[in-house]
Amino acid sequence: MKTILVLNCGSSSIKYKLFNSKMRVVVHGLVEKIGEEGSRILHWKGIKRMAVNININNHKQGIQELLKIILNKEWGGIKNISDISIVGHRVVHGGEMSKTVFASKKTLNRVKKYEALAPLHNPHNLTGIKECMRIMRGTPQAMVFDTAFHQTMPKKAFMYGLPYEYYAQLGIRKYGFHGTSHKYVYEQVRKLLRKRKCNVITCHLGAGSSITAIKKGISVDTSMGLTPLEGVMMATRTGDLDPAIVQHLIRNCKMSIDEIFYVMNHKSGLLGISGVSRDVRVIEEKAKKGNKRCKLSLQMFSYRVAKYIAAYSAVLGDVDAIAFAGGIGENDWKIREDICKYLNIIGVKIDRTKNKKSKTLISAKNSKIKVFAIHTDEEVMIAKEALNALRKR
Repeated sequence: MKTILVLNCGSSSIKYKLFNSKMRVVVHGLVEKIGEEGSRILHWKGIKRMAVNININNHKQGIQELLKIILNKEWGGIKNISDISIVGHRVVHGGEMSKTVFASKKTLNRVKKYEALAPLHNPHNLTGIKECMRIMRGTPQAMVFDTAFHQTMPKKAFMYGLPYEYYAQLGIRKYGFHGTSHKYVYEQVRKLLRKRKCNVITCHLGAGSSITAIKKGISVDTSMGLTPLEGVMMATRTGDLDPAIVQHLIRNCKMSIDEIFYVMNHKSGLLGISGVSRDVRVIEEKAKKGNKRCKLSLQMFSYRVAKYIAAYSAVLGDVDAIAFAGGIGENDWKIREDICKYLNIIGVKIDRTKNKKSKTLISAKNSKIKVFAIHTDEEVMIAKEALNALRKR
């Protein structure tokens, strides 16, 4: 085993990390603003950072450019492309596939069927895989699915109250997302608790947010559904709402289905309520200055996350820990505090000093449930999953 490359192709970005055989990061970086003005590559080798301002028109070009940097004599981590033993790709929607699979014509066609359910990510995920297959002929390309971790959910949790044939014939059900992050966070909490198995509610809070109930290492319920639109309110997504709203907008606003779902995915959530930004940091600054809509958006976000945590505490029965992760969950002490204020009923108490400093353990000594702020690392989990799949091949 030489090195493992992990690629995470987002809607307008590509995150990458190169690991050695001991799972240590050799180099890592971010291709950002793909197809936009100001596109660039940020690249790190140890503590040294390099910024490359370059026109990157699409994900295919982004892959080509990042590979050039990885091979660069001064900034790279390898001498030859053949030094990459395997590439692990994040794929957002894998349907009911519960294991990591290797890219082939058959498996790529199967994943392509889910593009309509994850239109912002799956097409770009597939582009990254195909371009790597073209450049690195013969190097295994492993697809690690966001949905895989949640395939342990029981039917009572993943089924919708629709006619059963919609599930049987069309696969309409809850799939859940952010599975790689939830799994990683659970493993970190388990180690901190020094338990072989435990019950944890993991909260991945960022631009996309989801909550998962994990019972002894198994996902038993999660907030996102058929698509990433269901669940808590997010940066630009509505989260849960009455489906009759769609009919109401069609009839009264003469909107098309596509227009409605564009609004629900891109113009709603924190952005839609605040009217200012999708970024919590910007919203909080405006809220401090008295902006009522900004205050409301933050209140709505915290309230809805707390509702899911409380519901999942009932699902699990006995909760060992609650863990916050993601850009908001890890870094925003105020939102963590606001969420936990609702959770006194289940015995949650926060140590305000630890929480403000974003310590790993942020709960008070007399809290019935431990509360953690965890830095998630999806890339290292993808690398491990890819390597495990290669060893079993």
